[in-house]
Amino acid sequence: MDKLLTIQQVAAATSLSVHTLRYYEKMNLITSIQRDKNGYRCYSIEDITWIEFLNRLKATGMTIKKMIELAELRRQGDSTLTARRKFLEEHYKEVQQHMIELQNNLNLLANKIVTYKEMENNYLNNRPNK
Repeated sequence: MDKLLTIQQVAAATSLSVHTLRYYEKMNLITSIQRDKNGYRCYSIEDITWIEFLNRLKATGMTIKKMIELAELRRQGDSTLTARRKFLEEHYKEVQQHMIELQNNLNLLANKIVTYKEMENNYLNNRPNK
């Protein structure tokens, strides 16, 4: 049997709070959590892998609503593999577009910094000596 981890151990391993893990469970993002004889949550390695994937999706800007949609497809089993792939492909395209927009904005900032440096140099070189 796989080693099972407590909610505190999973929180530490995934950089999520215990509150967030409970919230994810309440929102049905994670549903396969076992309980020990005292009713405490016990997480498997597979649970942690899924939670880490959810963290990655969140980091790419995926909404909780979309993550719930994906989690529901996952729960339905292998018959939804194509739907899950298409779902992730669409999100991938959205992330790519966002990265292009971010890069354009970053380039604009870099150009503005260069402009300000030039303006500073002109100002410093053209001010009267005291």
